[in-house]
This record gives sequence, structure tokens and C-alpha cells, in this order.
Amino acid sequence: MLFFGHRFIESQDFYHVSDIESIKNTPPSSTIYLSFSEDNLDIIKHLQSNQLSFGLRALNIEQIMYASSLGASFIVVSEDLAKSAQNIANNYLFDAKILVKIKDEDEIEELAILGVDGVIFSNAIIKTNS
Repeated sequence: MLFFGHRFIESQDFYHVSDIESIKNTPPSSTIYLSFSEDNLDIIKHLQSNQLSFGLRALNIEQIMYASSLGASFIVVSEDLAKSAQNIANNYLFDAKILVKIKDEDEIEELAILGVDGVIFSNAIIKTNS
């Protein structure tokens, strides 16, 4: 299981951006984070064309499928969607890893039993402004 933002496991941070200009304010080789939205397709296309690693927040199965097709390295879902998302990722052999955003370490056990690729705590997501 991958851990991002856990208090005693060193990991990379994700940089939440709201526009292309914000990407310039992230460290080199950063993983960019944003919600899947048609309004964000310009940012996603920019990330793709510059071969930047990114994670997309997906709210439903349709968005999970789009996120994978758009080349996301990580797909972040809610705990309610975790099992379905992981099953789909395994079935379609996604390159993307399924992450569940969690608030408490007590959630890790259940997600490990479900076979989810990883978890991400809120502190691993850094808001970046342009």
C-alpha cells in the first residue's frame, strides 16, 4: 500500500493547482493534483503535453474512466467508491494508482483489506496559487 502524508512515512507531496499558471509555482518533478472537471481539461492537456505527473480527484466511475484515459498517475476517490474503483483499475489494467483520501489512520486497515493501492492524507496536498 502506498502512503502519502502519513506522519512517519516519508512521501512526495501533491500540489493542488487551479490554473496552468499555478504549475510554475510548484517544485520540479512535482505531482500536480486537481479535480476532474471539463473546466480543467486545458490544465490536464498542458500536463499531458509536458509529461508531468498528475493525480485527478474523481467523484464517480465515469470520471475514473476518464482520468485513466487522460493519463493520470493517481486517481483519488472517496472511501465509498474505493472498492469499485480498485476493481475497475485491476480489470482494465490501469497504469494509474487508486488512492483514497483519508483523515484518520484507523481507515487504513479497511482499505488494505479492500486491496486499494494507497491512501493520501490531507496534509500531502499543498494548495498552490498563481
